[in-house]
Amino acid sequence: MTRPARNNKARAQKADAHAGGLRQAMTWAHTWIGVLLGGVLMVAFFMGSVAVFDREVDRWMMPATRLDAAPPTIDIDTVVPRAVAALASGKPLREWAVTLPEQRTPVMIARVRYAAAGGQIRLADPRSGELLPDVGTLGASSFFYPLHYNLHLRAWNIGYWLVGLAAMAMLAAIVSGVIIHVRIFRDFFTFRPRKQLQRSLLDLHNLTGVLALPFHAVITFSGVCIVYMILMPAGISALYQQPNTFYDQALSGYSRPPAGVAAPMAALGPMVETARARWGGAAPAAIRVWNPGDANAVVKVSRSVGDRVSLADDAAYFDGATGALLHHVPLQPAATTQRFLTGMHFIAFDHWPLRWLYFLAGLAGCVLIATGQLYWLDKRHARHGEKGVRLAAAVTAGTTTGLVIATLAMMVANRLLPMTLPSREFIEAGLFFLVWLTTAIHARVAMRPGSRTLVPWRQQCLAIAALALAAPVLNGLSTGDWLPLALTRGHLALAGVDIVLLLTGGLALASARRLRRVDAARQARTAAASSQALEEMDRANHA
Repeated sequence: MTRPARNNKARAQKADAHAGGLRQAMTWAHTWIGVLLGGVLMVAFFMGSVAVFDREVDRWMMPATRLDAAPPTIDIDTVVPRAVAALASGKPLREWAVTLPEQRTPVMIARVRYAAAGGQIRLADPRSGELLPDVGTLGASSFFYPLHYNLHLRAWNIGYWLVGLAAMAMLAAIVSGVIIHVRIFRDFFTFRPRKQLQRSLLDLHNLTGVLALPFHAVITFSGVCIVYMILMPAGISALYQQPNTFYDQALSGYSRPPAGVAAPMAALGPMVETARARWGGAAPAAIRVWNPGDANAVVKVSRSVGDRVSLADDAAYFDGATGALLHHVPLQPAATTQRFLTGMHFIAFDHWPLRWLYFLAGLAGCVLIATGQLYWLDKRHARHGEKGVRLAAAVTAGTTTGLVIATLAMMVANRLLPMTLPSREFIEAGLFFLVWLTTAIHARVAMRPGSRTLVPWRQQCLAIAALALAAPVLNGLSTGDWLPLALTRGHLALAGVDIVLLLTGGLALASARRLRRVDAARQARTAAASSQALEEMDRANHA
């Protein structure tokens, strides 16, 4: 062999060694990101997927809001003040806001903050302005959706920090996953469901990772960008004494202190029409008023974002006493970019095919995380036996099948609890967390020494099937809105939720059957191996 050939071979071997070392390091990082933060990521991805259809789930959980489609126009000067006055009940207000109806939400959402302390939120009929009966639930928009981004841990922003840390780790896991799987596009076409469990789990992990790779990267990065003010507050704190000053400048906001002089409110209709003219005819989304009844009252009219990706509300601010335009300034480039990324994440725009793609890609992320966790757990059980597996199984089951069970249990409770029950919404939320904790305890108990690895998941899949199939039946019994009737009446939100629940139940049953077959095959192989070992020992003793 000539010297150049030997040098080339040596360089190739050195490069392979470096590549192998890099992949080994990335494998270590990829594994432990999943082990340590997989649970948080699973909650974020699953609840984010549910939140894609949060308003549709709200219609299912709030029968009082199952109105016909919102009217094309409403008398803002009549219905909005009527709803606010009914909610205020004669108490002086510090501010109020009304979210106007749109395609996915056929009701108005009225909010008030009292001058003394506290406030209220109620739903109102956009045709009359009358308040609807108390819905008695937090629903998807006030429970599942916040769980997606703050885990309902609001003190000191702990939940935001945990989810933000998990999101940044997810970005690192995506990069390390691409480096590990050098045959990434070949893996995309490889799925062997009838192979051994570890092989099937890894194939499914690779498949879902490659299939929705761009979505996972963009949705994770945009999620970090949404909460940048919490994750990276140093710049704001250094340059601004008050955070509100930063928000006003960055998002083209406007504020002023009250004058302390009483003055009646000007008509809202002309303000809305002025704002629409500046938006090129776009529809309004919400009206918010600070210091109502004061000479310095400020009215904010926000633009609907249903026709564009960006979440910029392009708000116009008016003098509440005179109706004169006070402030309407386009966003600066940096804020425009941030609002666009936020809009990509929130998918607030009206595009039903894309909304379903978001939902399916989010569920693919759940499968990606769950298969990674199960693969690690099964591999550890095979190598190390019972050591540490029971606790890991409890955590893994709780954040995979357990999370689904808790969600479905809350929806079932929503249809079973009487509407007159005091603090009904908090009882529902408490049941969610109680059931969630119970699933983790069940997994730890089911993984008793000497038991099979898949027992907890098989049993919890059966629980998912039972709850998912029961929910549409309970909805029909309690409200009369059976699936065929919802379809004929055009209540597609109700019908869609029922159909997804039925599909979930069917998929859970199929998964339970599959896990039972895998467990039986494993038990047979273990018994055969034990029998063969005993026969060999017996022959050795007789020899």
